[in-house]
Amino acid sequence: MHIVLASASPRRRELMEMLGAPALRIVPAKGEERPPEGVGPEELVKALSAAKAREIAALSEKDDVIIGADTIVWHRGRVYGKPRSREEAIAMLEALSGETHEVYTGVTVIRGEAELCEAERSLVHFRELSRREIEAYVDSGEPMDKAGAYGAQGKAALFVRGIEGDFFNVMGLPLCRLGTMLRKQGVELL
Repeated sequence: MHIVLASASPRRRELMEMLGAPALRIVPAKGEERPPEGVGPEELVKALSAAKAREIAALSEKDDVIIGADTIVWHRGRVYGKPRSREEAIAMLEALSGETHEVYTGVTVIRGEAELCEAERSLVHFRELSRREIEAYVDSGEPMDKAGAYGAQGKAALFVRGIEGDFFNVMGLPLCRLGTMLRKQGVELL
C-alpha cells in the first residue's frame, strides 16, 4: 500500500512528510479543472478535490490510498484561485487588505471502492496593506502559485492578524480532518 498525494503542491508534500506518511508517492493530477457552475465554495472544492483523486485512483493499485485536495480563497462571493499575472495578484491582495476572508480546502480520500470527500473552512483576518507592501510581496514571486495570491506560512505572515480554524487548511491541507478521514479508511499515521 502506498499513500498517493494527487497534487504538485510543495506545501502539501511538506505537510505529508512532516506527518511521516508511510510509502508516500506524489502523482500530480493532470486533468483540466472544470469547476461546477452555480455551487458554493464548499461544494466547489469538494468537486475539484474528488476529480483529482479519482483521476489518480484510476491509475493506482487497488490498495493504494489516494489523497486529492483543492484550496480556494472566498471573499465577498468571489473565488480567488492562483493569480495568472502580476496585476491579478496585486488586485487580489488589494481586495483582501484590511478584510476577513474564508479559505476552503476540499479533501478526498479514496481507498479501493471507498471514497470520502469533505471540506474545511478557516477565516483569515488581514491587516491594511500598503500598495508598496503588496507590490514588493508580489515581486518576490511567492504569491504566484497560491490561492488568493499569498502564503500565510511565508512572507505574507506579516499580513495576517489572525486565523480562526485550522492553520494547515490555510496552507492547503487540513491535517486534523485528513487524519480523521485516513483513520476511517484504515490508515493510522500515529
